[in-house]
Amino acid sequence: MLQRLLLFADAVVPEAEKLEKGGLSVGWIIAIIVLVVLVGGFIGLSILGKKLQKKQEESEKMMHQGAQLVSIFVIEKGRKKITEAGFPQIVVDQTPKYLRRSKVPVVKAKVGPKIASLMCDEKAFNVIPEKKEVKVLLNGIYIVEAKSARGGLEAPPVKKGLRQKLRDKLDKMRKEEKVQDKKDSGKLRKKVDAAAATDNKSTAQTNNGNKKNKKK
Repeated sequence: MLQRLLLFADAVVPEAEKLEKGGLSVGWIIAIIVLVVLVGGFIGLSILGKKLQKKQEESEKMMHQGAQLVSIFVIEKGRKKITEAGFPQIVVDQTPKYLRRSKVPVVKAKVGPKIASLMCDEKAFNVIPEKKEVKVLLNGIYIVEAKSARGGLEAPPVKKGLRQKLRDKLDKMRKEEKVQDKKDSGKLRKKVDAAAATDNKSTAQTNNGNKKNKKK
């Protein structure tokens, strides 16, 4: 894709020189070139995204075709690095090095008499409950789909919109400010009380000294 953009730029530069000779300012020429490159990059990324989505759909179909309905007892679930999840070494070796540090959904479960670490589909991971028996579609060590569970599957998390996320951040900031204000006011009260106690002590000492002087 980068090569295509470079070739595109090589084709645009001569045209830009012609426009400059025709009286168009350099700023406008640069703006037009940048805009054209951005549009070309956006189109290229959209095409690449469609290809990746198509590949993902095909791989999901293949995973479903080879999957079997299995009953497992879920011990725990979490997101772990591939190198720390307890997968067979062959899985780690076949994973590209740049992906080994990324965290993936992992379910630790009892499958038959054995306890195994299973990689999990994101949608299935969100609804699988812990400490329960769950029926899943399993392909090798990959949970393709969660079918049912004793007591029911968990409700998938609701995706928050941008507005809701901003509200949550503001609420969090306000709570933190209130906590900080309470801490600051508490510290200020302690200082005031300490200063008042010191003044009272010094006043009492002065009064005692005056009384002694009067007696003399």
